[in-house]
Amino acid sequence: MLTRNNLLIIGFILLGILTRITPHPPNFTALGAIALFGGAFLHDKKLAFIVPIAIMILSDLILGYKLVLSVYIGFLIMVFIGLYLQKKQNGLRIINAALIGSLIFFIITNFSVFLTSSLYPKNIIGLIDCYTLAIPFFINTLIANITYSLIMFYGFNAIQKRIITTTT
Repeated sequence: MLTRNNLLIIGFILLGILTRITPHPPNFTALGAIALFGGAFLHDKKLAFIVPIAIMILSDLILGYKLVLSVYIGFLIMVFIGLYLQKKQNGLRIINAALIGSLIFFIITNFSVFLTSSLYPKNIIGLIDCYTLAIPFFINTLIANITYSLIMFYGFNAIQKRIITTTT
C-alpha cells in the first residue's frame, strides 16, 4: 500500500541509489544509512533486508561490479543494527549505530579481501597490511554512514511530523 510514509521511504531509498551510481568518493554512499533506516522504519522486515540487497545488486549491475558476498552480509548486519533504533532514536543512538555498523562492515569485508585476494600474504603481516590499507575507505564509510543516517532519520521524522500536523 502506498501511504505517504511509504512514499517518503521510497524517496529516501531512491536518493540512496543515486548516491551509489553517481560519482562519489570511494565508499561514500548512503547504502549503510539505508540499511539502518530500513531496519528502524520498514514495518515489513523482509523488505528491510531486501531493499539494501536489491539496491546493491541493481547498482552493481549498472556499474559493472562483481557481486561480493561479504559486502552483502555487511549490509544485512546493518539492517539488524537498525532494528535497535526502532523504538528510540536520538542523535547519539543513530551515530552509535552508524559507527558499529561501519566497524562491523570494515571487519567483515576486509577480512574477506584478505582471505580471497592475492594482494596480501596469508600471515599476520598480510592481515595487518590489509586492514591498514583499508583505513581511508573505512573513514569514508564511517562519515557517509553517520551523515546520511542523521539526514535520513531526522529528515524522515521532520517530514513525518509535518505530514501528521497538516493532515490532522
